[in-house]
Amino acid sequence: MEQMQAFWPIILMVVIFYFMLWRPQKKQQKRRQEMLESLKPGAKIITVGGIFGTIVSLHEDHATVRIAEKTEIKVTRQAINQVLSKNEENQ
Repeated sequence: MEQMQAFWPIILMVVIFYFMLWRPQKKQQKRRQEMLESLKPGAKIITVGGIFGTIVSLHEDHATVRIAEKTEIKVTRQAINQVLSKNEENQ
């Protein structure tokens, strides 16, 4: 019985770790993966480096992004940080 009482703090720490760190991180990774899979040409995006642009074409591992008239860059899909909504585009 005393051995079980000695393990309660460890079990409690594992449960806290799961609910405060691991589970939210998995949810965030899932949302990011869904966002990357839902990308379409014409979507306005922001890259991890802070570059604003519009997706011109998508490939399996990279995207071509227009950042200015007649200026296109190639970025990996993982470098896309955010898809702008209609409200964010006007700001």
